[in-house]
Amino acid sequence: MKEIKIETSIQFCQLEDLEETDQQLVKKAIIATKNSYSPYSHFRVGAALRLANGMEIIGANQENAAYPVGLCAERTAIFAAQANYPEQPIVAIAITAANENGLVKNPVSPCGSCRQVMLEIEDRYKQPLKIFLYGTDGVYIINSVKDIMPLYFVDEAMH
Repeated sequence: MKEIKIETSIQFCQLEDLEETDQQLVKKAIIATKNSYSPYSHFRVGAALRLANGMEIIGANQENAAYPVGLCAERTAIFAAQANYPEQPIVAIAITAANENGLVKNPVSPCGSCRQVMLEIEDRYKQPLKIFLYGTDGVYIINSVKDIMPLYFVDEAMH
């Protein structure tokens, strides 16, 4: 038996250390948390994404009393982008969250379903999707969803 070691490199910085366009994307994700419909968990998640043409689209989590029919912020933004601009690759996404005390201290990470959707965006457009995870303590910068999902499953695995 041999051991396989998987390593990931994630950058961490303060919001003001990001390029201006990336700062603005994170700020839009923060604003998007206010669009969350989360009467059950009281955990508001906002996402903002940038298309290759520079257009930005926001999303927010939407809950329902029947939990499985809710949707995460990341997927609301991605699906809106794909429904309206299917020819435009998504090049970056910013994600943040707030609870009853305000914005969370530590950056939150996308759930497994959102990671799979983001992975398929990378696979579809054959380019990485840059991810910014914001918390009041700072921002994680991830250059590809494959960095947080190294053993991934995409279409080519079925051939």
